[in-house]
Amino acid sequence: MPPRRCVWAGVAALLLAAVICRPASAGAARPLEFHVAFDRAVSSEPFTGRVYVLLSQKEFTEPPSGPNWFHPEPFFAVDVRNWKPGETLTVGADALGYPGPLTGLAPGTYYAQAVMDFDRGGRSFAAAEGNGYGRPVKAELDSKAGGAVDLTVDQVYHARAFAETDRVKLVDVESKLLTAFYGAPTHVRAGVVLPKSFAAQPERRYPVVYEIPGFGGTHFGAFGAADRNATDLAGAEAVWVVLDPSCRLGHHVFADSANNGPVGRALVEELIPVIEEEYRGLGTADARFVTGHSSGGWSSLWLQVAYPDVFGGVWSLSPDPVDFRDFQRIDLTRPGANLYTDADGKPRPLARTRGKPLLYFKPFSDMETVMGHGGQLASFEAVFSPRGADGRPRSLWDRKDGAVDPETARAWEQYDIRLKIEREWKTLGPKLAGKLHVYTGAEDTFYLEGAVRLLQQSLKDLGSDAEIEIVPGKDHSSLVDRKMRERIAREMGEAFRRTHPG
Repeated sequence: MPPRRCVWAGVAALLLAAVICRPASAGAARPLEFHVAFDRAVSSEPFTGRVYVLLSQKEFTEPPSGPNWFHPEPFFAVDVRNWKPGETLTVGADALGYPGPLTGLAPGTYYAQAVMDFDRGGRSFAAAEGNGYGRPVKAELDSKAGGAVDLTVDQVYHARAFAETDRVKLVDVESKLLTAFYGAPTHVRAGVVLPKSFAAQPERRYPVVYEIPGFGGTHFGAFGAADRNATDLAGAEAVWVVLDPSCRLGHHVFADSANNGPVGRALVEELIPVIEEEYRGLGTADARFVTGHSSGGWSSLWLQVAYPDVFGGVWSLSPDPVDFRDFQRIDLTRPGANLYTDADGKPRPLARTRGKPLLYFKPFSDMETVMGHGGQLASFEAVFSPRGADGRPRSLWDRKDGAVDPETARAWEQYDIRLKIEREWKTLGPKLAGKLHVYTGAEDTFYLEGAVRLLQQSLKDLGSDAEIEIVPGKDHSSLVDRKMRERIAREMGEAFRRTHPG
């Protein structure tokens, strides 16, 4: 007979085992989670990367290109390694989530869709060529009630083809410069809109306007430019080119950078010569103009300043911050600068409508963290920051508390357009005479007018003839109306005729 203490030890062990192994009571809630599997039609190989579950209270089919900035819906993400076809992956309480973890999801009826980001160079983590996605599943979700939703990834996303017309053409060139930078074939693209007289006058050569879309825009904007007859510069016909500024890390703004590569050089040295040879551009700076809105507004101004001998004039609309002393109301040069809070410790707004704050930096940054890549704020880092030791753009701000890293902020100075102009004015001044036109709304949605105002004062102090206007009553979008488009066309036409009379 064993000693009494051994008997009691054995009984205690059995009781503990009974507690651990006891089935959950009928009333215990199962945690809310998504069970995801992918089909071999999407990939026959194990997958390593980020998997998302997107929720919407509206029915949809293909995945959106990204969250709606002003009305984002919940989405969740997990990073996986060697996930095999047919295996079940659980996306639950420990997943990254926006606006918060799955445990805080508001109850309601949702459509749930799973996405696999193969991260092959597209800006969007969801709607990018070759990504996997599944058909949405409608479900009643309640984090308190719990339950599991089964999702299957069995579709492959394919970007729409560029369907050329008589007047809209695609130019797609492999860039030797970018291929060398990335170590893989990399292309630069543009949509070219031909003037109405192009086919009938085969010997005629034309001025060329290069338009850069804002964040999220691509060369597909050429179809819209054709619809509004952008090639008519108030009587002077032009070839109108819409460039593709998109890249994996967002919008590369055609500024050579440590993270996006020599995108400016690729445009100037590789793409422009092909376009102007094939589509009969005049091939001279005084017949080559550049324009854009928002991130495209910054891009166009940068190109004019960085390549003053290449472009004959810029019309920049609502540009992203052109002076980093007012980076959407943040002075990045100030010690102790913080992205999330102002000097009084109050949450810092990122966007407004009718004077009322609508978005704030902290939640917007949190959203981009779940996205992983392709966000607007992180896109700035991709252009302006050095490459970090981990191979990614060096962070300007701490993602937890918003504190700005002063060393990274100093590295950004080389992309501060106002500062670049001031530092290089002795050589830039004569080359930029008559070429600078910058317009923004006095009530810009993203608080961009402050930086334009600083640039305006700087250029005035330098004695520049730059035309800088802050238009009363206009916001980020309303600035670009029919009247503004007609004005720019007229001014471009006049600039062209000054050097090419008749």
